Amino acid sequence: MTVTYLACLALGYLIGSLSVSILISKYIFHQDVRTLGSGNAGAANAARTLGAGVGLLTLLGDFLKGVISMLLGSCLGGATGLAIAGAACMIGHCFPIYFGFKGGKGVLVGAGAALATEPLVCAALLVIFLIEVAVTHIVSLGSIIIAALYPVGTLINLIAHGASLPTIVFSTVCCVIMAAMVIWLHRSNIERLKNGTEYRFGEKK
Repeated sequence: MTVTYLACLALGYLIGSLSVSILISKYIFHQDVRTLGSGNAGAANAARTLGAGVGLLTLLGDFLKGVISMLLGSCLGGATGLAIAGAACMIGHCFPIYFGFKGGKGVLVGAGAALATEPLVCAALLVIFLIEVAVTHIVSLGSIIIAALYPVGTLINLIAHGASLPTIVFSTVCCVIMAAMVIWLHRSNIERLKNGTEYRFGEKK
């Protein structure tokens, strides 16, 4: 099983390293999205700097990476393989081997992973995110909130479904790692939130 889990790790990381926004910006716009706007390779910055179409493609691509990685991990290694592949995909997205280990912040990848395994948790987090953004217009704050809530939702969902203790512990730990990574990569946003200077969706920079 060790070889199987290593395969889940490798597949998740390599799939996660495929950055849609970087590929589009480099090969269609002949720019690097990481040098534009906030410097992030995520959907929000892609939409702000390269247009709504690129932002939408990035959103779909990042989301599907999480879904595909988790499904492959589940097929290869069951619940453990699923958790490993999801965490590896997140790492690959944030630190892509193909693009100098500088990628996005992993929110959409995490959302795709949540949908593939825990649709009810994903739906609940989406509702919370949409309410937060509707009220404050601050996307980063919504991302931080749902990242923090993701391990909690996973833990509750696993217990409710009667998962075994090892599965509960391992899956929750993987979710905590993913959440911590997202929050850590938003540290500059957190600083701007504290200073009251964070970008609000729709406003002109």
